[in-house]
Amino acid sequence: MTDLKNSKNIRLRSWLQFLTTVAGIILVASFCSLIRVRLDLTEDKRYTLSEPTRKVLSDLKNDIYVQVYLEGEMPIPLKRLKRSVAEMLDEFKIASGRKVDYEFINPSEGTSAKQRESQYQVLINKGLTPVNIQSGDAEGGSIQKIIFPGMIVNYNGIEVPVNFLKNNQAIPYEQNILHSIEGLEYEMIKTISTLSSDTIYKIAFLEGQNEIPEIETADITFNLAKFFTIDRGVIGGKYGILDKYAAVIIAGPETEFSESDKLVLDQYIMNGGKVMWLLDEVAVNSDSLVFGQTVGLYRPLNIEDQLFRYGARVNPEIIQDIDCVPIRLMVMIGGARQQVVPAPWVYYPLLSPAPDHPITRNLNKVKGEFVNFIDTVGLDRAIKKKVLLTTSDFSRTLSPPTMISLKEAELTPDEKDFNKSHLPVAVLLEGVFPSAFKNRMINNLTDVKKLQIRTQSKETKMIVIADADIIRNEVKITGLQKNPLPLGQDKYTGEVFGNRDFLINCLNYLVDNNGIMELRSRELKLRLLNTSKVKAERVKWQLINVVIPVLIVIVGGLLYSYFRKGNYTRS
Repeated sequence: MTDLKNSKNIRLRSWLQFLTTVAGIILVASFCSLIRVRLDLTEDKRYTLSEPTRKVLSDLKNDIYVQVYLEGEMPIPLKRLKRSVAEMLDEFKIASGRKVDYEFINPSEGTSAKQRESQYQVLINKGLTPVNIQSGDAEGGSIQKIIFPGMIVNYNGIEVPVNFLKNNQAIPYEQNILHSIEGLEYEMIKTISTLSSDTIYKIAFLEGQNEIPEIETADITFNLAKFFTIDRGVIGGKYGILDKYAAVIIAGPETEFSESDKLVLDQYIMNGGKVMWLLDEVAVNSDSLVFGQTVGLYRPLNIEDQLFRYGARVNPEIIQDIDCVPIRLMVMIGGARQQVVPAPWVYYPLLSPAPDHPITRNLNKVKGEFVNFIDTVGLDRAIKKKVLLTTSDFSRTLSPPTMISLKEAELTPDEKDFNKSHLPVAVLLEGVFPSAFKNRMINNLTDVKKLQIRTQSKETKMIVIADADIIRNEVKITGLQKNPLPLGQDKYTGEVFGNRDFLINCLNYLVDNNGIMELRSRELKLRLLNTSKVKAERVKWQLINVVIPVLIVIVGGLLYSYFRKGNYTRS
């Protein structure tokens, strides 16, 4: 009887211990769920949001809904990108007080090919860029799949597309994925900040000096309109006409600036205005190349003295570069048959972005056409200068007047003749600028009586680019209809250069007052497995990962049974 009683007491004690333990775990878990502690233990702080991002998210007044179209079967690197997107959106959700919600959608879902194609077209029309990838099938072959590595951000009934996959063909695929992950926070918060902001900045394209026509800047205008209000207009010597604009763009003027317009521009800059200059000091009529040759002529714009005071000089020389875009030539094969072949065209250089600046970091190369180059001048310490775009290691310059013939494309460039390297083509100037009209008579340049001009600027910035064609998109003419083509896309190969991204980053940097552009400087380390070591030690690591966990479970079970049996035996 005593043994039976002791056995019942032991069983009751065991049940009480079990129930007490379960109740304790539930209480601790409930208590911990009320405490929000988030620690980022990674070396590069990849899960920590920046202060500008937190401020934008905490100031949100309405909910944001994000539709991410990176879902379905895809290669492992894209799955890693998908996971990073989800993690970033989770951080956004917490930092915004759950005002950010998201959903992953498979764009390839559908009962028929027609339905999928219709869905693809809807996404393309909304601004998402599709990517074709190859994936394996069940029979060991490969199939083409369409992936949309992007999202649609919805805020107050407004939809804005965000494409976050980098596609720089000059670097490995894994590196592109890493750069995409690095840029996620910037790409997302830039869009959210624009949508939720109470202030929409205005930007103006200046006209009046035969600048690039509106249809040939339509693509960049459309993409800038996602962030700014875009206007076009003539200065007309009207003092203060530019004051309402956060930045102005001077895109490819062909005639000289009047002194009165220069005064308006100068005082706009003195009052903190930002300018992006895209200038060609050598005029080349590309249309004449249809006849086999054209000519490059010096074309002064009467803006040279003003830029010199600000710290830059556009040299009237044309750059030739071995690293260039090929053009299509019609050549004779066998003396009778004509065939179109690609040939290097040294007048269309591929410009290298600076790797260490927020504007140009992780950008594709930028395509130029009949490019000039820039000298930074002056020793004013109040002006900081940064080169954004340069030529390659093998370039040279030609002074006008010069003949340009398509027959040059048939020649193989000799590196010995291209003895100049890294010529600056785009330069960022930041700081306090002197007025170009200091100590000058201005009474005859303005209608404003007794105008007191500023002789020194507020802290401001400008970008000087020695090639207007960087902003020019090609136009497809069908009958009477003109359709602008994507800026920076090669119409023959489909390759996309960095022109559009570069210009958008330039304007965002000039106007940015909250530090969001600095997020583009974020750097994550790429930690890849050693493929040769993986192959050599494959069996060992398979055993470690498969056999050892099983052995640990078996040994743990045996030890538990042994001690449990001993415990009951003593009782």
